[in-house]
Amino acid sequence: MTYVWIGVIVFIICMSFFSFWQTKRSGISIKNFIAILFVYSTTMIGFALVYTILHINGHVVMMENGKNIEASNFLQYVETSLYFSAVTLLSVGYGDIVPIGIGRWIAMVEALLGYALPAAFVVRTVMDAERG
Repeated sequence: MTYVWIGVIVFIICMSFFSFWQTKRSGISIKNFIAILFVYSTTMIGFALVYTILHINGHVVMMENGKNIEASNFLQYVETSLYFSAVTLLSVGYGDIVPIGIGRWIAMVEALLGYALPAAFVVRTVMDAERG
């Protein structure tokens, strides 16, 4: 069941990327800004849910300050996962929370998306400007 949920999350992230490329836009506008925020938010929340689902199923994917993350409740772990996801997607990370095991591979994919998304948005804007 874990892999089904992870598959659903990956599908939703992919669909947010595809929807960005399928809609017609012209130049830089508030609609483009909202689309960028939507794609980043969907990606960040999706990866946070993947980290959380793996944690629930007994996989250790993150450590905080060299120790296993001891969340007192579920929402606290979701908050930590969301923070780690945002820091990984939007920067190179602060180093306070470190991925381990399969979490390293997931964080690498997320960081790659974080670097590729701005380039994709610029290319899309330039392509739309040249067409219009």
